[in-house]
Amino acid sequence: MRRRDLAPLLAALALPAGAAEPPLIRIGVLKFGTVAWELQVIARHGLAAANGIRIEAVELAGNEATRVALQARSVDVIVGDWLFVSRQRAEGQPLAFAPFSTAVAALMVPPKSSASSLRDLKGRRVGVSGGPLDKAWLLLVAEGRRQGIDLVAEAEPVFGAPPLLAEKLRRQEMEAALLYWNFAAALEAEGHRELLPIDAVERALGAAGPVAMIGHVFDERWAQGNRAAIDGFLRASGAAKAILAEKDAEWEALRPLMRAESEAAFLRLRDRFRSGIPRRPVQAEEADAARLYAVVAELGGPRLVGRATTLSPGTFWRASE
Repeated sequence: MRRRDLAPLLAALALPAGAAEPPLIRIGVLKFGTVAWELQVIARHGLAAANGIRIEAVELAGNEATRVALQARSVDVIVGDWLFVSRQRAEGQPLAFAPFSTAVAALMVPPKSSASSLRDLKGRRVGVSGGPLDKAWLLLVAEGRRQGIDLVAEAEPVFGAPPLLAEKLRRQEMEAALLYWNFAAALEAEGHRELLPIDAVERALGAAGPVAMIGHVFDERWAQGNRAAIDGFLRASGAAKAILAEKDAEWEALRPLMRAESEAAFLRLRDRFRSGIPRRPVQAEEADAARLYAVVAELGGPRLVGRATTLSPGTFWRASE
């Protein structure tokens, strides 16, 4: 991993002579991930200093590397899901989760596909980002069963990396693909159709609203000892999201990080990010997470959730009032 300024993501903080430095938050990031987008906004608007903190970005190679870095205490905060947090809490590591995004994935089909429901995928090749324990896939399997089709047994799931699956869908080498939201947005810009978004699946399975599956993850013990720092960081994150939600011009500076291949793709990525900004109280998020946890725990079993058959108490962080 590399500690970097990630200029222009993070601006140097000028402090008055003799002033004590604000607390430092080390956050593990992927170079082109959406956390990097938010950090650029935080830096450009001085939101770290405004909330009494400093931020150091630690660039990491992948999601697994971020988890290792957090557990090794090389970073203070990463982005992950509440399934991981709940399992770690059940196994003795008290991590905590603060909502970051409700954007997860969508089931995409080619422009000329005649499919209108999951039942139309019987006997068809369906690409699945990640592996058989991917949370979006398990939710889709549960929704399929509710609709009367067992996607595991009656379709032909093909597990793989999102870029490969997206390309196969373009070439019509499969009939549908469950893709992470950014890949789905890029395909949507090319004319592919969203057959079923995962937020619709969540509602069909009992959630009251879009669920923040992805969030800032950190050690609860560290956070309790650094309340001002973590609360300042979460305020800065929220302020950055508010700017991104309201100001179209702000997105122009993010173009290099977004790697959009067309104007249409740029706009879809912007709009999908905006629609994924959490807007519900943490209590509502936690209640829906518990409902969905029961669904994926039943399907994924101990391989997915370990001993935590229900959402572990304390998984969702309560910020100071």
